Amino acid sequence: MDILTQGVLGGVMAQSFAGKHEKKMATLAGVAAGILADADILIRSSSDPLLNIEYHRHFSHSLFFIPVGAALAMLLLWPFMRRHLSAKRLYVFCLAGYSMSGVLDACTSYGTHLFWPFTDERVAFNIISIVDPVFTLILLLALILGLRLPQRQVAAAGLLLCTVYLGLGFVQLQRAEQVAEALRDQRGHTAMQSVVKPTLANLVLWRSVYVHDNPLHGERIHADAIRVGLFTSGKVIEGESVARFTLDINLPQLDEMSVLYGDILRFQKFSDGYVAFDPLQGNVLGDIRYSMLPTSVRPLWGIVIDRKQPQAHADYRFFRDSSPSVRETFFRLLFDN
Repeated sequence: MDILTQGVLGGVMAQSFAGKHEKKMATLAGVAAGILADADILIRSSSDPLLNIEYHRHFSHSLFFIPVGAALAMLLLWPFMRRHLSAKRLYVFCLAGYSMSGVLDACTSYGTHLFWPFTDERVAFNIISIVDPVFTLILLLALILGLRLPQRQVAAAGLLLCTVYLGLGFVQLQRAEQVAEALRDQRGHTAMQSVVKPTLANLVLWRSVYVHDNPLHGERIHADAIRVGLFTSGKVIEGESVARFTLDINLPQLDEMSVLYGDILRFQKFSDGYVAFDPLQGNVLGDIRYSMLPTSVRPLWGIVIDRKQPQAHADYRFFRDSSPSVRETFFRLLFDN
């Protein structure tokens, strides 16, 4: 999730292990440790743009890296906190703060290397958005109240409420998946791959993406919006579809030994195969799992395919469109207007 939520969660986790006179230092240690896992965003290369997305949410988010990450956090904080905490207590708070960073990110849809180095599979539970103000507010209130009140149970109560909220996200996901499956049946489509995930900052509006092999038109990626209110049945807002990209069909002349060919394979793996050319930018190969609108097949990010420079790394770009018309459409879908 966003770095604020990661830090606040780390602080609340540390508070749940802190004594009355340790809370301030424990909170600071937990916040810092919770943020440290996202330091992998700094791994980048000016010559290889894809290196950054490959290592974001990688080893630093693994369950097996937690003790090491906590130790690194302790070493970084020790010069500033040695007068206030023993090394043992500081490590306990850093361990608590770091422990849930990978798990929380795995609850979103981006994908996290939760079980590295035993598998390179990206885990994504798809039960909460990368940014969710309700979830963050619960944690922030728990953090503030935990600093002001002596009871350790304040942090535990905040964590319990967050767990309930994640449980609500799981229930909403199951409801959205049922609606998505019914939509595919109605269309007579069989999904080769499918994913349903929450849109930004809510648990009501979901994006359904699936791949269907059409006998006449080949493999196509379909994107639809699904609105599942807390007290209402699901509603489908049908969206767009686009031809799925395959190297053999779309770039048959590209040398398999070229840098560009390798970059495309890397991007396909990162995007779990949900790749297609942007309908409005024919040289952009996009990750169709993500878009500014749940009904759109315009990607939120992608790589630029330059056929004239096959030995150069593909450029990785973002295509965020927060124009008034896009915001208006999103809120209309969200509030069913």
